[in-house]
Amino acid sequence: MYSPSDSRYHSPDLYRRCGRSGVRLPLISLGLWHNYGAKDSYENARAIVFRAFDAGITCFDLANNYGPPDGAAEVTFGRILREDLMKWRDELIITTKAGYYMWPGPYGEWGSRKYLLASLDQSLKRMGLEYVDIFYSHRPDPDTPLEETMGALAHAVRSGKALYAGISNYPPTETVQAVKILRELGTPCLIHQPRYSMLDRWVEPQLLSTLEQEGVGCTVFSPLAKGILTDRYFKGIPADSRAGHDQRFLRPADITDALLAKTRKLNELAQSRGQTLAQMALAWVLRHKVVTSALIGASKVSQVDDCVGATRNLTFTGEELTNIDEILTQ
Repeated sequence: MYSPSDSRYHSPDLYRRCGRSGVRLPLISLGLWHNYGAKDSYENARAIVFRAFDAGITCFDLANNYGPPDGAAEVTFGRILREDLMKWRDELIITTKAGYYMWPGPYGEWGSRKYLLASLDQSLKRMGLEYVDIFYSHRPDPDTPLEETMGALAHAVRSGKALYAGISNYPPTETVQAVKILRELGTPCLIHQPRYSMLDRWVEPQLLSTLEQEGVGCTVFSPLAKGILTDRYFKGIPADSRAGHDQRFLRPADITDALLAKTRKLNELAQSRGQTLAQMALAWVLRHKVVTSALIGASKVSQVDDCVGATRNLTFTGEELTNIDEILTQ
């Protein structure tokens, strides 16, 4: 029978306020995009979730289509909740999203009210929950009025099926519009979830400054660039790595010699800071106070420990930041 560590909240600095809300999120959140599918080891998934919670990670991030197959991650997490964690439900921030393809026909993706609310009902059923803490619009829909999409999020909150509304992958202009609509509906936008890493800096500077001005929190995904900003690929492509066994989002051809030359130099800098490369990459995104949390994936328990270790040193000298920029632009 699992019982969480009594020391899980002994590091109050692990939490950061989410925008201007009353919610604090852990600096490191656990994403269930990979390693929670139907063919993945349930015991390994369970051990990763337990280790994360023991370390003070309270935010667990899902989406309707995480798997494979679609929905499997929510089923897996729902089982973990049912069998082990439901006693501590009020200590958890559980999130899900809808926006990408989920089922066939005209109502199975994008941003219509029909799709978002139907998807949320399905997600709650898969996880065995009455509500999620955050429900996200996973991507903007070019063909659905933003008022309809945001109205669906606001309805989810008013109905009690979500406590907060969020958006993901929205560019700056649409972000401002979405935040305004939600505010007028009486359901402020709690958080934005964009992709951000040393290797993918599209949020700089406009989106980050927009979120700061609007008082919206920010959880960044892929801060380790799908594992490239770790030491995983320095000696080839491990069979259990993202590029080694699941090439839907990272192919071996993407890991070029030029890219590895940069990551090796970044690794040397990380070591001079007393960090692993993964820890420095996480600290680099978290150096922005507007970034509430960095969303990690993990295929083993030790990766959770490594990532949480990043929070022990989040400061950079001007020289270190310049050095990082120089390495990345070579």
